[in-house]
Amino acid sequence: MSELRRFDTGPRMSEMTVHNGVAYLAGQVAADATKDAQGQTADVLAQIDALLARAGTDKSRIVMAQIFLADVADFPAMNAAWDAWVATGHTPPRATVEARLAKPEWKVEIVVKAAV
Repeated sequence: MSELRRFDTGPRMSEMTVHNGVAYLAGQVAADATKDAQGQTADVLAQIDALLARAGTDKSRIVMAQIFLADVADFPAMNAAWDAWVATGHTPPRATVEARLAKPEWKVEIVVKAAV
């Protein structure tokens, strides 16, 4: 049986689980929700970098990304931060949808899976 590791486990959820060589991240939202969509996206991506590093992997090994935008009009701003961050030559499959997020001040939430 392969090992299953959970990170930052709380009463409701964990921030990340690693199992069978894959890191599964919970949806990440901006720590500073006062930023615009580009700033919130950059904030979220920095959190993803930190979680992936704890699992022993990095953004070049992301196998799938799901992006939720509170307002699809923020798509260009989100993409500006994403394009500056994503590893050249290692762009993962990605889906982006408009969705009502849990808090009205959040503009973006990102979920990724990455090979470890």
